[in-house]
Amino acid sequence: MRKDSAVADERPPRARHRAPRPPEPDEELMRALYAEHARPLLAYVLRLVAGDRQRAEDVVQETLIRAWKNAGQLNRATGSVRPWLVTVARRIVIDGHRSRQARPQEVDASPLEVIPAEDEIDKALWLMTLSDALEDLSPAHREVLVETYFKGRTVNEAAETLGIPSGTVRSRVFYALRSMKLALEERGVTA
Repeated sequence: MRKDSAVADERPPRARHRAPRPPEPDEELMRALYAEHARPLLAYVLRLVAGDRQRAEDVVQETLIRAWKNAGQLNRATGSVRPWLVTVARRIVIDGHRSRQARPQEVDASPLEVIPAEDEIDKALWLMTLSDALEDLSPAHREVLVETYFKGRTVNEAAETLGIPSGTVRSRVFYALRSMKLALEERGVTA
């Protein structure tokens, strides 16, 4: 005889069918509470939550869980437990309402995904083309464009900054813009 078969013979044989264990007192209480109070409690809570069945079922479930957690107190109760269940359910609904009021409403982000975002690549390419075209201008023309268009100075302010007459600034701006237009057209930019 093999050693492992001898060990197996020493073990008591298992019973094929086990007798069902008697339900615990809490289980009996919960089954009785559910059978007697769940349907009327659901009808009551449905009115409180404006017909939202899923929310009402969640409230009833939470109410019965709280009843289960307080089974010791319910066992000692001499009268009906329905008033206690109704009070707990009402308080759960009120707490849910208050918590939704306390935090901001959640917003669905999906509409934001379809809004086209500004394409920064086009802006970057435009700035590269513009600075490249500025390089083709003479230093005098580039200087007056930078002072008047990019720094936003008036003709008189630019003339004072550059130390040249304001008529010269106007003339250089005119010819600089013409040269700039040609330089941009050479790069494929049309107005």
